[in-house]
Amino acid sequence: MLISTEPDVIRLLADPIRARIVDLLADGALCTCHLVDDLGAKQPLVSHHLRALREAGLVEREPHGKFTYYRLRPDMLRATATRLTDLADRAAGNADVRREC
Repeated sequence: MLISTEPDVIRLLADPIRARIVDLLADGALCTCHLVDDLGAKQPLVSHHLRALREAGLVEREPHGKFTYYRLRPDMLRATATRLTDLADRAAGNADVRREC
């Protein structure tokens, strides 16, 4: 895995529904019913994607009465952004480097 070691955040966010969930959660905690409405997807599908994001450490859940809210954990996104920035800096610094055959 090139970008992140555990979990592969780029691979997770390549899925359009997961990317949209992360985008929605960037504005604050939401419960599954909010995400189902906003995504126009079925509840089992949303729950499946939330589980994958939760297991990856990108979101955390917090019980609130009879509902469960999900909140984005920005530290994982920052770590991935830092890794991508480091790769871009390295590529820029080595733009004229060519390995001889």
